[in-house]
Amino acid sequence: MSEPMSMNRVIHAAVRRDLARFLDALAAFPAGDGGRAKQLAMAWAFFRGELDYHHRGEHAIAWPALKSVGVDDSLIAQMDAEHDKLAGALAVAGDKVHALAQSPTKANAEDAHAAMVTLRAVAEDHLAHEERDVDPVYVANRNSPEMKAMGKKFARDRKPVDAGNFFAWLQNGASAEEQASLRAEVPGPVVFVLGRLLGRRYRSQIAPVWR
Repeated sequence: MSEPMSMNRVIHAAVRRDLARFLDALAAFPAGDGGRAKQLAMAWAFFRGELDYHHRGEHAIAWPALKSVGVDDSLIAQMDAEHDKLAGALAVAGDKVHALAQSPTKANAEDAHAAMVTLRAVAEDHLAHEERDVDPVYVANRNSPEMKAMGKKFARDRKPVDAGNFFAWLQNGASAEEQASLRAEVPGPVVFVLGRLLGRRYRSQIAPVWR
């Protein structure tokens, strides 16, 4: 049996799914549909919040823990520089999505799509780099006291409702491998309670945007 994916890779998979969803939705955007534009803006706000939280958590919690098990300072500096570049692309894409919500024209949809293409390219460069050079260190040390402590810090860092929406997001469209890996990192009953019972906002408001 293959080694489960890390939690980080499960999160990355959710990021990639949402970027693909935005690209598909913007390419097929029906000009003049203000309701659809507002749906996409709402989904964007959720996605942007999750990605911002993920990167803040990496900086505050993950990087110190990973440095303690051997990740070099220069690699962490590269990760932070890539986060800064990604933040710039996120800001541009966010401005374009907001413009579309204000004026749902074909031209604004095309502008938002172009910004999302750039964002996905920047994000993929960073995600692939992290998976190639950082993730193996975590996997090699996943049962160490340092990584266990890191996991507990992440678990304590969020309000239960926010954690519930996060777990609902991770599971929406996840592959069987991703679902199994999530449950290898977090006990199945916890995933169920958080995602099903406390993730109502995501399931009722955000997930339907992608159906």
